[in-house]
Amino acid sequence: MKGISVSDAAKICGGVLNKHSDAEILGVCIDSRKVSEGFMFAALKGEHSDGHDYIAKAFGLGAVCCLAERVPDGIDEPVIVVSDVAKAMKTLAAEYRRRFDIPVIGVAGSVGKTTAKEMIASVLSQKYNVLKTEKNFNNELGVPLTVFRLEPEHEAAVIEMGISDFGEMSRLAEIVRPTMAVYTVIGHAHLEHLGDRDGVLRAKTEMLSYMPDDGIVFLNGDDDKLAAFECSKHRVLFGTGANSSVRAVNISDCSDETRCTVVSGERKIDLVIPAYGKHMVYAALAGAAVGMSLGLDDEMIKKGVLEYETVGRRARVIDTGYLTLIDDCYNANPDSVKCGIDSMSDTAGRKVCILGDMLEMGAQKEELHRSVGKYAALKGVDLLITVGELSRYTAEGAGKIARHFDSKAGLIKTLPELIHSGDTVLVKASHSMGFDEISEALKLLK
Repeated sequence: MKGISVSDAAKICGGVLNKHSDAEILGVCIDSRKVSEGFMFAALKGEHSDGHDYIAKAFGLGAVCCLAERVPDGIDEPVIVVSDVAKAMKTLAAEYRRRFDIPVIGVAGSVGKTTAKEMIASVLSQKYNVLKTEKNFNNELGVPLTVFRLEPEHEAAVIEMGISDFGEMSRLAEIVRPTMAVYTVIGHAHLEHLGDRDGVLRAKTEMLSYMPDDGIVFLNGDDDKLAAFECSKHRVLFGTGANSSVRAVNISDCSDETRCTVVSGERKIDLVIPAYGKHMVYAALAGAAVGMSLGLDDEMIKKGVLEYETVGRRARVIDTGYLTLIDDCYNANPDSVKCGIDSMSDTAGRKVCILGDMLEMGAQKEELHRSVGKYAALKGVDLLITVGELSRYTAEGAGKIARHFDSKAGLIKTLPELIHSGDTVLVKASHSMGFDEISEALKLLK
């Protein structure tokens, strides 16, 4: 974060500076342990800790100033005092973003945002110096922190934008001001706030009001809501159907890679995606579509897709020597679980799904869980194992192929009896269910 001094920052966010300083702010962080020389430390109040208690520590580590709601006793270094630290961060980030005239791609959707973000960044990095969202820093704290990482050498940015309620996307987009938008899927996520898929679409497309008139919107043409969505911006559909101008054909996959050919007009690009699952094709299509729009040639796109790396516990395929584990413990909603079931349908061996609760499903939560169980049975899953109160309905929907456990401990104890050599096992649940414990136990089976 260059070009903004401590005094500039105070003026931008309307704060009161207790001690004048024209020192340049080199970065912003909210974790005092990660303060570096020249950084601004934002002292946020959390449920379990108060950043104001760590202001002295931040200055000891070289902070050039702190953003806070008060000046703690004994502090004589520059503190910008504001009424709301989080709001001040967003105001400062929005002003900083306006100083960059580069392509900024906002990535949104109910499923696959992080995968698409990583793929688009990997493709664009073949031609541009690209900033991308770290991990899943996609909310009202993470997005400002991402924007603060922009530097003069950056030539493009890919920023993930996650929401759970109306108005959130507007607040994020006001900071990001994307020149392009990518929409992955409009699914059954955060329904307790957004109501239904039409509500999800309305909330996520709030972004478009903050885009320039010549902005480009990339939409998954295989998603019924996105395919039918009309807007004043230039639309590009990507998918597998004839309605998409950037489409994938000849799709095939195995345990460690997925292949397809991307067709767009006269262009045909054979891709090797170094990750499991047909859902990866959509991420590759998004990367290819954005890359084509920004002038990348076929070889750049091929290389960018090939260099994609999986993030966290997202559909990692692990051959343990005893079984094939599809570790997808990061998050879950009906759309992503069904996608995981689709992808495992082509794998060898007995097919086992270990599924947990999908949270924030709203009033339809019971039926949505049942629908996943029914889908698993329809797709030929041999054994469905569930853990969690809501997952009882998943087991109910699956019928005779299902076995429900009241606890993870009970399941883990029984795993040696349930799982056979050569099985393919998908593990998926909302992150708070802690199903990584189950994945780790599966790795130990012999």
